[in-house]
Amino acid sequence: MEDYQIRALQLSFLPEREALEQFLHAHRLKLENDVECAFGIFSADETLLGCGCAAGKLLKCFAIDEALRGQNGLGALISRLCADRFAAGYADLFIITRPHNRELFSGCGFYPLAETAQALLLENRRDGAARFLSAVPAPPQGEENIGAVVMNCNPFTNGHLALIRRAAAECGFLYVFVVEEDRSVFPFRDRLRLVREGTAELANVCVCPSGPYMISAMTFPTYFLKETEDPSVVQSELDITLFGKLIAPELRIRKRFAGQEPFDPVTRAYNEAMRRLLPRFGVEFIEVPRAAQGGTPISASRVRRLLAESGVTDELLAQVPPCTGRYLRERFSRHGEKL
Repeated sequence: MEDYQIRALQLSFLPEREALEQFLHAHRLKLENDVECAFGIFSADETLLGCGCAAGKLLKCFAIDEALRGQNGLGALISRLCADRFAAGYADLFIITRPHNRELFSGCGFYPLAETAQALLLENRRDGAARFLSAVPAPPQGEENIGAVVMNCNPFTNGHLALIRRAAAECGFLYVFVVEEDRSVFPFRDRLRLVREGTAELANVCVCPSGPYMISAMTFPTYFLKETEDPSVVQSELDITLFGKLIAPELRIRKRFAGQEPFDPVTRAYNEAMRRLLPRFGVEFIEVPRAAQGGTPISASRVRRLLAESGVTDELLAQVPPCTGRYLRERFSRHGEKL
């Protein structure tokens, strides 16, 4: 690699961004909009021969020209990307790629976590999942009827609360994992607080952050997928495999609950994937009928729509628990903030 230069690509500089897009396109890949930083490998005549990018804690958009194969160009790119991400405050880094790239990325210091036919997840820490799970409260000793719910709660509604109550009634102990990825309208710290406050009366419920081990569809990379592949299907299968392989066994989870999805086809497909895949890991999938208000299913998207259209109204407050109602009145009424 001493004959080549590795440097950051200025994504705000249109010629460099276009050069990166064209290079990826030549390798049948695409540049994703959320990319925050990118590094390129250049020859002496400034020809781009390799690239790697990052968005948050995820490294992605890798491509290496044939001329650099066998010269550890990938390792050099990953080294620069890791240094950039560490400086930006990210300690736990991940790569999602094709399974046939396992050896390439394993040789660069990343460790496989979960694999499906279409995707492989790797992490830069060998003990990352173990450290995350050690911070999750252990289930009660001797309790075998343990369930889990994973939800975004954007914001926390009566529908979420009804699902948690139903699941808690069918379990001796229930984990509620609130999605930690902070790309929702409402910040993670607020969503987590409201779920904890709204379920405080349920003694067998433990509300926890999801950590980085429950993959969000919003951050799942699609740059390497073919046009014929459905990103939501690939993402859901990898996410469910990770849950079944790493999280469920350690916490002795035997049931996973989800609400029926009458509106969103992506969420409905995710439920079907859970129904198909979770039993392979000894986890029963239980789909719960959606709670309704006035004959209309309650959803966080409807609450957000009402909030954007009319603010905090009686119609909106009927959809949410008191803790969420107080939060919305405080945030959107007193300070005049708008969604």
